[in-house]
Amino acid sequence: MTLKLRNTWQYQGEDRWDWTAYLDDQGSGELSDVEFVEYVLHPTFPKSIVKVSNPKGGFALTTNGWGAFTLVAFVHMTDGTRRKLSHELELAYEPVAGKSR
Repeated sequence: MTLKLRNTWQYQGEDRWDWTAYLDDQGSGELSDVEFVEYVLHPTFPKSIVKVSNPKGGFALTTNGWGAFTLVAFVHMTDGTRRKLSHELELAYEPVAGKSR
């Protein structure tokens, strides 16, 4: 499996970040086998489970918040299987914008 959960961030000031989580298949083409992704956010989010069916940007989920946490994603494949991925959300003051490893 080459799918990896990653994120980008943009610091907005006053300890707030805009961020986007997405799937990266590292050029394998495996994204074409994904049907949808269910992201499990920190329980402080009003809607802590978000389903993304649009493959644009790697099934991207964009939101904002004040701190990092372990993001979980259940990746539902077109063959009916499900994969669980996790990623420690990366947010930084410097650089004010970036991409996780």
